[in-house]
Amino acid sequence: MKHTIIFTLLFSLISTLSFGQSFTMEQVGKFSFPSELTSSETGQKIAWAMNEQGKRNVYFAESPDFNPRKLTSFNEDDGQEISSLQFSKDGNWLVFVRGGDHGGGNATSTVNAQNLPTLPKVEIWKINLTSGKVETIIESDNPYLGKDHQLLFLKGGQVWGVDLESSEKPKQLFEIKGNVNEVQYSPDGNQLAFVVNRGTHSMIGIFENPNSSIQWIAPSFHRDSNIAWSPDGSKIGFVRRPGGSGAAFPVLEPRHSPWEIHLANIKSETSQKLWEAPKTLAGSYTYPFFAFSGNDHIAYLSYEDGWQHLYSLDINSKTTNLLTPGNYMVEQIKQSPDGKKLTFSANTGPDQEDLDRRHIGSVDITSGELTWETTGSGIEAYPVWIGNESLAFFSATAQRSHLVAVKRGDNTQLLGENLIPSDFPQSQLVTPKQISFKAPDGTTVYGQLFEKEGGSSNKPAVVFVHGGPQRQMLLGWSYMDYYSNTYSINQYLANLGFVVLSVNYRLGIGYGYDFHRPSGAYYQGAVEYQDVKAAGQYLANLSQVNAEKIGIYGGSYGGYLTALALARDSDLFKVGVDIHGVHDLDGRYDLSPNYEQAPDLDLARETAWKSSPISDLETWNSPVLFIHADDDRNVPVKQTVDLIRRFEELGKPYESIIIPGDTHHWMKWSNMIKVDQATADFLQKHLMKN
Repeated sequence: MKHTIIFTLLFSLISTLSFGQSFTMEQVGKFSFPSELTSSETGQKIAWAMNEQGKRNVYFAESPDFNPRKLTSFNEDDGQEISSLQFSKDGNWLVFVRGGDHGGGNATSTVNAQNLPTLPKVEIWKINLTSGKVETIIESDNPYLGKDHQLLFLKGGQVWGVDLESSEKPKQLFEIKGNVNEVQYSPDGNQLAFVVNRGTHSMIGIFENPNSSIQWIAPSFHRDSNIAWSPDGSKIGFVRRPGGSGAAFPVLEPRHSPWEIHLANIKSETSQKLWEAPKTLAGSYTYPFFAFSGNDHIAYLSYEDGWQHLYSLDINSKTTNLLTPGNYMVEQIKQSPDGKKLTFSANTGPDQEDLDRRHIGSVDITSGELTWETTGSGIEAYPVWIGNESLAFFSATAQRSHLVAVKRGDNTQLLGENLIPSDFPQSQLVTPKQISFKAPDGTTVYGQLFEKEGGSSNKPAVVFVHGGPQRQMLLGWSYMDYYSNTYSINQYLANLGFVVLSVNYRLGIGYGYDFHRPSGAYYQGAVEYQDVKAAGQYLANLSQVNAEKIGIYGGSYGGYLTALALARDSDLFKVGVDIHGVHDLDGRYDLSPNYEQAPDLDLARETAWKSSPISDLETWNSPVLFIHADDDRNVPVKQTVDLIRRFEELGKPYESIIIPGDTHHWMKWSNMIKVDQATADFLQKHLMKN
């Protein structure tokens, strides 16, 4: 073991001297990363969580100076995330959840990345903004703040409540069959609307007090959700989808998923249908933003014109108005406190490169007046309103990682620049270039090329494949922590002398519905793999790249495509790092209703098998490093365990790293750096040797 460690250190030192590396993985891995940006409804206050090398804390700032203050003192790299950060209605308290992994399945299960003998807890915490006192409330999750300083939370599918200013223990508000998964107070705070899942259907109920019966809002045999109260509290808008599991349609046949917008008067037991999604595949987008504006308009999100856009629905005339026209997507939407405007992030602007960036826009829901709040070469994301006119958002460039920015009028103030460590190599990072190329079937594929100026005229190269797959890599630091990390790896590899191509393959967002939801993808044929292979061929055709020294790496869905590349095209991809990848797609098609009775089930199983890396192991000749954490809630570690067993039975060589106790998202920073360094070292060992 000691010899291995000494060799690794010596190899890294020689590599640093030989290839002109000017910073370490640990240094570039110190990127600043804020999350959970939120603002108060009263007063001009904002708060956010900041991850500083695994030490996650809550920061706070308020008008007029917006000087950041750290409110918590969690000073260990302990793997405990902060989520659900929000202000009380009166603006005097902050509430957050500490623990769990809310980016994966089983989010509320504790994360023990430190492998402690006593498991950490997932807890709701509160901060008194007057006294500064920070304390736990209860071991639970899913908090929601009601009027003044009332806190609700969901526990065991039931609704509990507590007064933040009281020392009393939380109490269950009411008992209900099924699992409550959504709550929303009426504007006056006297009634609580909720959605309860009863298995085959879900219904909206209203709880008023312990002595009154639950009132059901237009109950039906469907799935109702997305509660939106009108400002006067007389109406509730909601989304209705079909109940049950439906007929046994073919697994490989894409189908429209219907959804409708309904409006109910709370004094009536019926609702009226205001709008129905177009009966097209693009009209099937079923996770809409949904909110009232005044008493007569509802804003919603739809993919109906082929792009993810905001619309306004007049509830009297039942007519709709497109609020964000153009060939771009809208995400991360927030409504102003007065309900009149929306702010959002979008990949558009005056430059072609803006397709691979994010900028902030705002729109008046009634008039449709659209304003672009930011432009340029930066990345801006997750905006929130400060009052009804000012905004706060995350801001990054190609070199500087994300910080919080506040925009008031024409002035933008960047907060917390001192939070970026002094040894973070900002000035040494490259600016990735937007590139595009054609897949064999003619589809245009985009990507970002990372390359350090100068160096060898015979460079090794690497394709990076993101996960998701509903993601988009950008021309700057990502607004997602997982991809800020991979961006830092790409920068490290470029600094080392690699040419790196981050490929935005089909199934990703940002390029319209047809690109996002192509036919024949994933278990239905893996059509997206041709985009990845085309990325490798693009690199091979660059004059400065050695076509015999091209590697690939990726995580999650990117791990799946990495494994597919190594299994199918070892002649092109000479080496790869497969990080928590999916290797066997059998059973993935059970997402289709009643798939066991589907008429094409045998064909679907055969297609899924042929779309899986394990079906092409005979032609897998490239060296591979497998990495997986054993508490992964997104891709079960079984996927890598099974593939390694097959490798061993076939006598194929491999290297592997298992991370005990951590999850898909490397909750412990030191584990993230370990994985990043191992990835770079493996690629370097195989592609930079003489």
